[in-house]
Amino acid sequence: MPISHFRSALQFITAIPAGRTQPFDALSMSAHFPLVGLCLGAIVAAADFAALRLWSAPAAAALDVALLLVLTGAFHLDGLGDSADGLFSHRSRPEMLAIMKDSRIGIMGVAAVVCVLGVKWAGIRELDWGRTWSLVLVPGYARAGMLFGMRFLPYGRAEQGLGTEFFRRRPGLRAFWGLALLAVLSAVLGWRGLVLNAGFLAVTAMILLYYRRRLGCITGDTLGAMTECTEAALFLLLAAL
Repeated sequence: MPISHFRSALQFITAIPAGRTQPFDALSMSAHFPLVGLCLGAIVAAADFAALRLWSAPAAAALDVALLLVLTGAFHLDGLGDSADGLFSHRSRPEMLAIMKDSRIGIMGVAAVVCVLGVKWAGIRELDWGRTWSLVLVPGYARAGMLFGMRFLPYGRAEQGLGTEFFRRRPGLRAFWGLALLAVLSAVLGWRGLVLNAGFLAVTAMILLYYRRRLGCITGDTLGAMTECTEAALFLLLAAL
């Protein structure tokens, strides 16, 4: 059932309580990632609206970033740190993949996490026109990007793992219905919505091309890193508009 797949996606990529554990159907679950992102964005937008009544924009932006971190349980941020340690290690591909599996975080991982959180804060701080809708939409787009990674790049782990299930079958066009919903909702931003969609496609393509050139594959960690980087880039883009 669609509601069970949505709850399963909510349980998998967020720390939001969603009742009993749902059956694990990776392909059906992943199609709901953009909708989960919209829910995260709606919660953050509501909290931001309240925070701006009490504090300045910089303080509200810091609280927004912290709330996103709490709501996701740092799930994607952990992948960002591991990915940065591997991708910026100047090692061979097998060695980079091995570094990413290490639960310890190195200096490049710390630097990447600090920089991405800083860019998110800067982008949200500067949001003005369409601030609420921007906060709602961007987390949805960031999680929609994972579908492109699953569709266009091979999985990089030979051993069986949780991530393997998401690559047994490539997401078909029907799995991208959440992205179509985002595109429709982005119309509320007017021409800025068009720029948001173009920016999302450009950022997603650049990240996947980098992964293909550097690793030749994708992993769960790099999907998480992609989500965090896309989110930061889109907030910054909308702030520039």
